[in-house]
Amino acid sequence: MNQPAPANPIDQNLTGLIGKPIDRIDGRLKVTGQAPYAYEVQDGARPAYGYLLEASIAKGRIASIDAGAAERAPGVILVMTHRNAPKQAPFGPLDAPDRFARSKPQLADNLIQYYGEPVAFVVAETFEQARAASRLISVAYAVEKGEYELKAGLAKAVTPKGEGDRSPDTDVGNFDQAFADAPVKVDVTYTTPVHIHAQMEPHASLAYWKDGRVHIHCSSQLLESAQKCVANTLQIPASKVRIVSRYIGGGFGGKLPIYGDTLLAAMASRQLNRPVKTALTRQQMFHVTTHRSGTVQHLQLGATRDGVLTAVGHESWSHSARFDNFFESAASQTRSLYAGANRKTRHRSVALDLPVADSTRAPGEAVGMLAVECAMDELAYKLGMDPVELRIRNEPALHPEKNIPYSTRHLVACMQEGARRFGWSKRQATPGGMRDGRWLVGMGMAAAIRGNLLRPSKCHVRLDGSGMLTAKMSMTDIGTGSYTVFSQIAAEMLGLPIERVIMQLGDSDFPETAGSGGSFGAASAGSALFDACTNLRAKLARAAGLDPAQAVFSNGQVSAGGKSISLASIAGALGMEAEGEIKPGEMEKKFSQQAYGAHFAEVAVDMDSGEIRVRRMLGVFAAGRILNMKTATSQVLGGMIWGIGNALTEEAVIDPRFGFFVNHDLAEYHVPVHADVPAIEAVFLPEVDDKTNPLKIKGVGELGISGAGAAVANAVFNACGVRIRDYPLTLDKVLAGLPIAA
Repeated sequence: MNQPAPANPIDQNLTGLIGKPIDRIDGRLKVTGQAPYAYEVQDGARPAYGYLLEASIAKGRIASIDAGAAERAPGVILVMTHRNAPKQAPFGPLDAPDRFARSKPQLADNLIQYYGEPVAFVVAETFEQARAASRLISVAYAVEKGEYELKAGLAKAVTPKGEGDRSPDTDVGNFDQAFADAPVKVDVTYTTPVHIHAQMEPHASLAYWKDGRVHIHCSSQLLESAQKCVANTLQIPASKVRIVSRYIGGGFGGKLPIYGDTLLAAMASRQLNRPVKTALTRQQMFHVTTHRSGTVQHLQLGATRDGVLTAVGHESWSHSARFDNFFESAASQTRSLYAGANRKTRHRSVALDLPVADSTRAPGEAVGMLAVECAMDELAYKLGMDPVELRIRNEPALHPEKNIPYSTRHLVACMQEGARRFGWSKRQATPGGMRDGRWLVGMGMAAAIRGNLLRPSKCHVRLDGSGMLTAKMSMTDIGTGSYTVFSQIAAEMLGLPIERVIMQLGDSDFPETAGSGGSFGAASAGSALFDACTNLRAKLARAAGLDPAQAVFSNGQVSAGGKSISLASIAGALGMEAEGEIKPGEMEKKFSQQAYGAHFAEVAVDMDSGEIRVRRMLGVFAAGRILNMKTATSQVLGGMIWGIGNALTEEAVIDPRFGFFVNHDLAEYHVPVHADVPAIEAVFLPEVDDKTNPLKIKGVGELGISGAGAAVANAVFNACGVRIRDYPLTLDKVLAGLPIAA
């Protein structure tokens, strides 16, 4: 996209479908069990069942492995280890343009690089037989000393590679001098732990081979990446791989890559000439799949006594698997969030002997905002200034590092509207100033920001002689409502009832899209759909002898110059088809594109036990045009709830002796439950952004989590005066500070 989007039918919204809170098209299918997830798919012959055996050490090698007893166990068909696994490509390459398409060999050698790495794969007639047989495999290890703690490894940190917005370092002005000269300073370090995706649907795959081509039903956010990963790993052409993922029970970034369940099922199926179905257990997911890296973040803010920032410094350390190169870009949002003439951001990576760390919902912002927005709250407290006012005083006119304009920026409006709705004026500036019996009550706020992205995508549409429109894209729906919002776009563009649209998604045989991730899914695939419908509109109008520029599509008809013809009659028995495509262009270079918001939270802290209860939350957001108010609201509310978890409960605890996550199930990895979540509200301000894409929308999927936890943490400080810089804010940390605060 090289020019601002002109006025178009989505702006006109003649049928009123755009923005309407339509129920999810796939909702009834899901609640009645007719929308099968990967493990429930029945395709091909009766499947065999695979089960992974994980390494019980974190670093070393397999000294010996005896699978004889497992091979003789009832129902067992195959036991695959590094001794008989098919030859595969080596891991990588690390500099691949698509890291999710890199080859990922399984059972390739006897090396153990992390706890839980697959060491054997058992295939049997039933899941239970495969699982039981896996327990009969005897593995002896030669254990090596590993490194598992981020803080202990900071001295060995390196500068990771990255370009553009993923560049690890930025510098503007003279930060060191400006910070030294600043009359008011905040110099603090925040830490965040490992976070786990904890999707509703575990990772699972069904693989079978037909006519030399492998067909894989799996839970994948990015079908083309999955297709290439399988092809690269097995060293076959991508055309010989088909990935199908029609319904996904949550992704959150944990299903951007594919894992051993997919690759081992594909290899075993080829060897056995039979479908193989594999699912990871909840416990296996903690080690076999990815997680959000822990971080150590050093914030340095310098300001004048009237609250104008003169120095903004944000350094972040995160970990990666020793053989990988991912880093958590936790300081990236700080580059554009507030004004300040002198700036420094740094990212450093520490290689550890842990499973692969990778993108988790709102990578960068989710944990970066936990630090920078609390540091801003600390600065406001030092200045004796209202936290909202401090942020308004540092509102930039241009991107403070790139010196380019914002496409739209309504952060101040979000904060002001949120403050009004939340009753922020009733907040007591002095911590501990509000009490409700034994509870200390406080309010906190934080800004929200999430970068807006556009990725290449394609679409095919066809209108048949009955007036039914079918759209095909490889795009996925990870529970965000993709089927629904795309149906709204197509119906609006062609002037059809939404019931006359068939949306076919989740098949790599369909036109290539960016997939679901990074809050770019709806904008990218939706824009390709928009383009395909635009091209179909023109073909239909011309076939009817009408001027496409004057044609109006409504009620299943096209009209112009007093003439009206049904679309079904124009399409005829043969139907009419069109293709569409979107590519990023100059707009993303000329304008800084983000979605914005403001979070407000009220919490109560028990003065005796240190227990924290969130009482209410409000999020006010500006995220371009909203396609479906119901699905968009659900997305940001879900993000806000996750923010509560990041602030108060979530932490994957690493055993520093053995390198595994101790609390590797949902009984001990604590996510918020109903009792933890108060009445929360989300509001969208009216906004249309013509610099982003033809739909003039922005991503909302990750905006809700960005800053939400910081608002809770700031409210805790306002309630009891305890500033906790080591997440999560558990009651032992509150209790440790309460006597000092009193």
